[in-house]
Amino acid sequence: MELRANSITVTDHDGNPVEVDGYHVDREDREDSTADKGGYDHFMLKEIAEQPRAVADTLLGRVLADGRLNLDEARPALEELHTVEKIVIIACGTSHHAGLIARYAIEHWCRLPCEVEVAGEFRYRDSILDRRTLVIAISQSGESTDTLMAVRHARAQGAKVLAICNVEGSPIPRESDGVLYTYAGPEVGVAATKTFLTQLTMCYLIGLYLAQTREPKSADKIDSVIAQLAAIPEKVEEVLGALDPVRESARSLADAGTVLFLGRHVGYPVALEGALKLKELAYMHAEAFAACEFRHGPIALLEEGLPVVVMVPSPKGHSVLHDRVVSTIQEVRARGARTIVIAEEGDESVRPHSDVLIEIPAVSPLLQPIVSTIPLQMFAYELALAKGNDVDRPRNLTKSVTGE
Repeated sequence: MELRANSITVTDHDGNPVEVDGYHVDREDREDSTADKGGYDHFMLKEIAEQPRAVADTLLGRVLADGRLNLDEARPALEELHTVEKIVIIACGTSHHAGLIARYAIEHWCRLPCEVEVAGEFRYRDSILDRRTLVIAISQSGESTDTLMAVRHARAQGAKVLAICNVEGSPIPRESDGVLYTYAGPEVGVAATKTFLTQLTMCYLIGLYLAQTREPKSADKIDSVIAQLAAIPEKVEEVLGALDPVRESARSLADAGTVLFLGRHVGYPVALEGALKLKELAYMHAEAFAACEFRHGPIALLEEGLPVVVMVPSPKGHSVLHDRVVSTIQEVRARGARTIVIAEEGDESVRPHSDVLIEIPAVSPLLQPIVSTIPLQMFAYELALAKGNDVDRPRNLTKSVTGE
């Protein structure tokens, strides 16, 4: 089955065709009827394959030719960035995982404190908000009740709210001070795939925009990351073309009772997302841990043959963390567990300790979640199929949660 996206053209936000790195994002595609699977067996598979162009479309018009970022559409929320002293991200489910990743990037690039809250809990504690707080609300549908109520609570406290959303004109954007749309296009599969990657992309754009505005001393570093982000659709397509080991490994685990996921730094929220996808689609127990916490109790879960998926940091960007995660892999395997390792291509240090090695392209360490998430999406898809589950309509789930 072919997963690679077609080489096509991109349109600008006025609908004019533009060539961007060989990817095609046509405005008509955004509005298409969702009834057509496009020749794929499932909507979810189609949407996984659409991720290069979904990410490209989210970047389109926002990364300019000279490397500057253009987020003017979000005004007035971004007009007061010079007064922002704290950022709070509110979201649910998969969107919450995007926020957890964004925290690492925003704090690193912008030197601003960033909190990430489960939206449903946000208004039930005494959050410290004022006019110098920027609240970023992330929601695919723009309808999630918990996030909508959190937006109202934040604005009542005097904070400015910037929404990240995929559905134009939905309630959360309407009630926010500004909005940035992801333009992922319709996502029929209930389990989020392309919308997660576009939310991540938008979070990165916000973080880099803030950094350009607030940290002129780091301009060279920020320009380098922006250039890598602009090229990330190519990396996404590269991952899509190398997923056979993931699919084979997933099918072999149809009878497994549980799967554990480990990660550090931005790899930890990615592990959380991988575990969530497996719960949603395969209806099996899956749990994610920060690898540094594994010895503080969860290691007792290890037994012969237990599948453990490990996200490995880049050896270039986080050499100390990398070495510690490799040490954890060795410890896991020594106890008889089956190690499924996702690591940067060329990282030979993990190969001797991996029962299955899944290689991803080298990117800036903070951008790694965009490419490392994709194997976990396919892992959950294939394992769910092996169990005979409906991957597009998992039981008990809806696309947007509109009750508290």
